[in-house]
Amino acid sequence: MTSEGLTGPTPAVTVALCIKCKKNTSAPVAVRWIQSMSGPGTTLYACPNCAPKLGAGPTPDDDIPTP
Repeated sequence: MTSEGLTGPTPAVTVALCIKCKKNTSAPVAVRWIQSMSGPGTTLYACPNCAPKLGAGPTPDDDIPTP
């Protein structure tokens, strides 16, 4: 351990609501992304237990071909 590890800034904690079980999780997994016509899109998250049940959906990093 370095002195910077003890005195440096604390990492940001990400907390999100699971879209399946509706509980807060501190280890969110991005499972869906909803594009908005006005403004940025919305990323939906699941907890690690529910994420495998929901399957993978489009996320902002996915390339989705447009017809």
